Amino acid sequence: MSAARVDSWLWAVRLVKTRSAATALCKAGHVRVNGDRAKPAQHVAAGDEIRFSVEGGSPRIVIVRDPGLVKRVSAPLAQAAYEDQSPPPPPPEERYFTGVRDRGAGRPTKRDRRDIERWLSGGGG
Repeated sequence: MSAARVDSWLWAVRLVKTRSAATALCKAGHVRVNGDRAKPAQHVAAGDEIRFSVEGGSPRIVIVRDPGLVKRVSAPLAQAAYEDQSPPPPPPEERYFTGVRDRGAGRPTKRDRRDIERWLSGGGG
C-alpha cells in the first residue's frame, strides 16, 4: 500500500466535502496527526490518529486503517478505511449559545447583555 497525503485521504474517505476544503483545514492548523499539526502534504500511515473539526461541527477523531486511498471511493469502502472514535455530538438542548442576534435588532439592552454574559460564563439560562 502506498501512503496518501492527509488532505487527499480526508477527501477520499468522505470526511471532508472537497479536497480544497481539506487543504484549507490543514493550512489553518485544524488537522492534527498523532497530536502534531499536519501540513496538507503530510503522509498518513495505518494506525495514525487524525483529529480535526469542520466549522460548526463537533471534533472528529479517526484512526487510519487503509492509508492507500487517493481517489474518492464509495461510502461503504470509505467507512472501512478508518475507525471513527469521535465522541457523540451533544443533544440540541446542551449546545452552546452562539450569541448571534438578528440583523437590525439594534444594540443589546442591559438585560440582553447580562443574559449573554451568563451564557458565556456557563451559567445556563
